[in-house]
Amino acid sequence: MRHVQRRARRAGAALAAVLTWAGLLAGATGCTTGGPGGAPGGVAAAANAVRISPHDGSQGVRPGTRLRVRAGTGHLESVKVVRSQDAQDTQVTGRLSRDGRTWRPDDDRLALAARYTVDAVAVDGEGHRWARHAGFTTYVPEERFIGYVTPEDRAVVGTGMIVSLAFSREIADRAAVQRAVRVTSRPPVEIRPHWFGRDRLDFRPEHYWTPGTRVTVDLRLRDVQAAPGVYGLQHKSFSFTVGRSQVSLVDAAEHTMQVRRDGELLATVPITAGAPRHTTYNGKMVVMEMQEVTRMNSRTVGFGGEYDIPDVPHAMRLTDSGTFLHGNYWSVPEPFGRANVSHGCVGLKDVKGGGSDTPAGWFFDRSLVGDVVEIVHSEDRTVSADNGLGGWNMNWDDWKAGGAVK
Repeated sequence: MRHVQRRARRAGAALAAVLTWAGLLAGATGCTTGGPGGAPGGVAAAANAVRISPHDGSQGVRPGTRLRVRAGTGHLESVKVVRSQDAQDTQVTGRLSRDGRTWRPDDDRLALAARYTVDAVAVDGEGHRWARHAGFTTYVPEERFIGYVTPEDRAVVGTGMIVSLAFSREIADRAAVQRAVRVTSRPPVEIRPHWFGRDRLDFRPEHYWTPGTRVTVDLRLRDVQAAPGVYGLQHKSFSFTVGRSQVSLVDAAEHTMQVRRDGELLATVPITAGAPRHTTYNGKMVVMEMQEVTRMNSRTVGFGGEYDIPDVPHAMRLTDSGTFLHGNYWSVPEPFGRANVSHGCVGLKDVKGGGSDTPAGWFFDRSLVGDVVEIVHSEDRTVSADNGLGGWNMNWDDWKAGGAVK
């Protein structure tokens, strides 16, 4: 019996020691169950000493909600906020108010589809330190949008290149989206935006780029609301370099193309342009893409079955509607330099399979995406500014008027 009593007394003493040690640990670490140094309180007292919004455990926090950490009394000693998004952890930078009682992030927008964790320590009016750990998750949008950028990242382009963003969704709040896109250059030059409808945003300077310019496109579209319930997905940068200047002048009446490199005439090349029933647009056009060989079918551009050529060589697209400058090996007798026989394209002499020593091959080998081809004296209207990269056909004042942010 005495043996049982001794064991009971030893067990009681051990339990008391454990409870005492646990209490000391709780006080020493400043956890939310009590204040350090035996300060009275508990979870409610800690929550009052360090106030965090959104509340701990919140889920699906909506856009527009502000993250704030406040000291109930006294001041904040430290605040650490971590954002977990796309399997990456990023520490959120922020600043304290002058009185030291409020912390707010530098970027007041909460990221969507993210988890935030907050660790904060405050010193109350009696000198007690309180610590809180909290976490919450933000809203996960069901619909996203992205912008497809022209030109490609790290490309070397001609001096006529226009930065063009084609959005995957119609943009209702064009001003918000425009503010999230920044186009800069070295050396610096004024670059202005112009909207075409609700799904395309182009940027250009007043005049053609200076050779050697480096242009950077910063997309800060992530979590930008473009339409009700539709948010951006991208947060990235693109850059490209402007190469030498090449501008080619096509005279549809004279059936010639003058090719100038850095202002100097390289060659005058005989061409054929659009026939009287299918005239070529006038105006400044920009080479949008280059293909060694491609298929051209009249039905894809609104004609009947007039042609279907499977191997058109040295093809350079000038408009979205189907205007190309390309090699031509099939026209007999040869029309180059004397007649216009095409369905609206500009044709240069070539051979089947494409030859490097033909006029078409020579021009293709000396061209870049972004080069300017200007067509004059055709019996047609000027190409629309939104047909391909035709923005150079707008004067500067009209171009600037097309921005969404005044």
